[in-house]
Amino acid sequence: MPSCASNAPRSGCPSTITAPDLSQLICLTKVQGMELAVPFLSCQRRAAWGARKATHLCCPSMKYFLILLSCTIVVFLASMRWQRPAESQIKEEISEARSDLKLLSPEKYKSLFIYSGIWLAPKNQCECAKVDHVHVYEMEDYIDKKDLASVKERRQKEFEHYQKRYPSMTQDIVIAKPNVPLSYPIQGVEVMPLHTIMIPGLGLHGVTEEKYQVILRASLGTLNTLADVSDDVVRGRGKKELLILTSDVELLNFILEHVTYTSVVYQLSAVDMMSFESRDHVAQFPVIIRQPSLPKLFDPGADRKISSLVTITTKTFLRYHKLQLLIKSIRQYYPDIKIIVADDSEVPEKIIEENVEHYIMPFGKGWFAGRNLAISQVTTKYYLWVDDDYLFTENTKIEKLLDVLERTNLDMVGGSVNGNTYSFQLLYEQGDDSGCLHLRYGSFHKLEGFPNCVVTSGVVNFYLAHTDKSRHVGYDPLLQRVAHSEFFMDGLGILLVGSCSDVSIGHQAHNPASEPNLTKVEDQYKRFRTNTQAQVQFKLTLHYFKNQLKCYSTR
Repeated sequence: MPSCASNAPRSGCPSTITAPDLSQLICLTKVQGMELAVPFLSCQRRAAWGARKATHLCCPSMKYFLILLSCTIVVFLASMRWQRPAESQIKEEISEARSDLKLLSPEKYKSLFIYSGIWLAPKNQCECAKVDHVHVYEMEDYIDKKDLASVKERRQKEFEHYQKRYPSMTQDIVIAKPNVPLSYPIQGVEVMPLHTIMIPGLGLHGVTEEKYQVILRASLGTLNTLADVSDDVVRGRGKKELLILTSDVELLNFILEHVTYTSVVYQLSAVDMMSFESRDHVAQFPVIIRQPSLPKLFDPGADRKISSLVTITTKTFLRYHKLQLLIKSIRQYYPDIKIIVADDSEVPEKIIEENVEHYIMPFGKGWFAGRNLAISQVTTKYYLWVDDDYLFTENTKIEKLLDVLERTNLDMVGGSVNGNTYSFQLLYEQGDDSGCLHLRYGSFHKLEGFPNCVVTSGVVNFYLAHTDKSRHVGYDPLLQRVAHSEFFMDGLGILLVGSCSDVSIGHQAHNPASEPNLTKVEDQYKRFRTNTQAQVQFKLTLHYFKNQLKCYSTR
């Protein structure tokens, strides 16, 4: 056996120490059949290392130190191995301890979402349940099977365009961060009348109390929770005030996570400002009650021809010679498009033209009444409005205006008449008891993606418009003679209007009629067309009452 030192042994140093003594000590890392290796050295290498280094253990203290160090490493590594089942066991215990965090049974919570026998909870797909005394029509059953796929595809495209035009229908939910320490939604919570929803984002964080107390208050709906807890913990189910009392913050947040709101008053649009209170903090957030309208889609046909998308509308009075020139110019460029004519002449003349619908009105019924009648008969997605003394030219490109409306969220877009767009801005000031309206010619800004177009408030009497939106605003039939900007005034805040200078239409000459009978017609027309002081007074009186205007200015 080698000596403790290469020279004479030191005092107190053992004369010999065998390698197995050290290697056996360190190799006790095998626990329950698993070898736990000391870092950097395997059990076999440690045995060799012990044999080589034994002679350098020059004193008992060094030996004991190594033994202690080895034991510490062994215990540490073994504890790491044994920690896994311990953690798993803890998780199981926690899971068992939280078995009280459960939802109501389906039999109990279904009643919260059912109104008049109909399941009104949010869901991906709806259905028409076949129950007693209810006759169900499945719409796809009434469509020719060979056309169904094409119809569905077109409908989806039109619906996406509809959603683009009405972005407010899809609001994002924004959750307030728990720095109050209450967390709650600050926008985007919306419920249909008489429906039930879960309120997202409610919680209490960063507060330690012996007994937590939270109160939720509503004014237009009732509150509940899907959490299955006793009435001592949750009080006021199905009422406008919900009180939660618990010493368990995790249970509190579980209850808050599943709070429901039920609208109890049928209103098309309303806001319920909810109150969310803890012992020391109060927060408020809105719940929007809104009844969405059904989409009104126009089928453009499989070919999407211009005649399937657009109807040309006009109003005529006495001047059939000018109307005939207009129709002739239209047919030169759009031979198949439908034309609708509203006519309030005293002695109507027949219009014998293919694909022209002629509607007779009472004599002198008026300018806006004629517009209402004309667009009421439109069955296409868009209508193009023109005056009866216009002329289509090679620059009258309906397709360009159509492209603007199809690719933007504009409701109507105007062109130019003989190079003049006549676009104008309407600027509204709202006072406490009345408002002021200012008309300024020009536009707000360029229309993105269309360098020749701008966004404005009103345009000339040559425009392409969404049929449904114009019907929504309507042309006031009280305005019988001179009226134009009044339509855009009524549409302020409803219509998004554009104007494009690169699409134009011609205007027939104002030269005196060469034939005596036409001269008589023109003179009679001017008597009805000319704006009078009485008409101006009537319009201003109308705006004062109808639009609650204090003043109106133009420049």
